[in-house]
Amino acid sequence: MQPAPPVIRLEGVTRVYSTGENAVHALAGIDLVIGTGEMVAIMGASGSGKSTLMNILGCLDNPTAGRYELDGVSVTGLSRNELADLRSRKLGFVFQGFNLLARTSALENVELPLLYDRSGRFVGKESPAPAALRRVGLGERLHHVPSELSGGQQQRVAIARALVTSPSLILADEPTGNLDSRTSIEIMALFQELNTQGITIVLVTHEPDIAEHAHRIIEMRDGRIVRDAPVGARRIAIPAAPAENAA
Repeated sequence: MQPAPPVIRLEGVTRVYSTGENAVHALAGIDLVIGTGEMVAIMGASGSGKSTLMNILGCLDNPTAGRYELDGVSVTGLSRNELADLRSRKLGFVFQGFNLLARTSALENVELPLLYDRSGRFVGKESPAPAALRRVGLGERLHHVPSELSGGQQQRVAIARALVTSPSLILADEPTGNLDSRTSIEIMALFQELNTQGITIVLVTHEPDIAEHAHRIIEMRDGRIVRDAPVGARRIAIPAAPAENAA
């Protein structure tokens, strides 16, 4: 039996933005493999390239050069519609600001990705949204609107929304950025629990204590990966090439 492909494989990925006569090298030759069931934190200062990398991983942007495979599917060269289909089947997103519809119940917020899924996986079947909310500990809050929920509960709704389509990968962008320290720990404990159930998670954070909840930390600088090591291991710096303008 052939081994399963990694969830993420990047080979020589670059991203260059043109601003007038200037070229901004946001990513400068990224090689990265993330296997099924990993939980990885990406760190870096503003301008390091981590947001650009997350946009490419989320099929929200295309590399200028290089190759990206998501769960065995080559992303390079796909049309806008094909990228949208791939996002709906393979990816779940969690954001710092929760991005919930204010006048819509928790249940209806979680059901939103099902409305955009064109795979037909959920047609004629019982909605998986209630089970997703129970999975994050909100089985008793199905019909509450966001204003009736705490910040931590709102982020749990957002995580349930990311889970509802059974994606191959969850991408979380500063998922604890709007939460207090205690609630942040609770949310990271939830991510860890989901990860033990086999869900692959990649998160961006600028907080070292949040990154320590992952299995592996990737640090970026000037559009390059400068460190990549398991949490708790002695991390060996990867020599960086001369700095270019990064975003």
